[in-house]
Amino acid sequence: MRVTSVALAAALTLVCVSTSLSGQRPDDQIDARSLQLLAQGRAARAAGNLDGATDLLETAVAVDPRNRQAFVTLAEVAESRGLPGKAIRLYREALTLEPNDVVALRGQGEALVAKGAVAIAKTNLAKIRTLCKAGCPEANQLAAAIAKGPPVTTAQTETKPTAPKE
Repeated sequence: MRVTSVALAAALTLVCVSTSLSGQRPDDQIDARSLQLLAQGRAARAAGNLDGATDLLETAVAVDPRNRQAFVTLAEVAESRGLPGKAIRLYREALTLEPNDVVALRGQGEALVAKGAVAIAKTNLAKIRTLCKAGCPEANQLAAAIAKGPPVTTAQTETKPTAPKE
């Protein structure tokens, strides 16, 4: 009597787990609709329609949240709009899906430099150099952005006091 209830519970658990696992798609299969929206978003961005590109890319992410390239392109659009904080968050989403994506690491590093977080950007550069044994263009681009430094804003400029008039 006790054995049958335990066996029944174990069999029911096995059926539930196997059913939920077989219903999921592998991570490398992105929904075709999401890929189509990604292509349309890239075309809109290339045409200069940043609002339309943002809408299409956000829809691509909504259709399939595993579309890492949509996150990267959406972050690039945010950077072109001058929103490095939003770009950092979007690159982080892409890096959550694939931590070794050198394009996302470079983009996030450049956005971090734009926000003034040069030390964190240097860790991204170190990770890119670890991933790319031979020199890769992403490492060179991020190193150049770090060397250039964050953009100077009006709050950062120093004004020299003028001599008092006599």
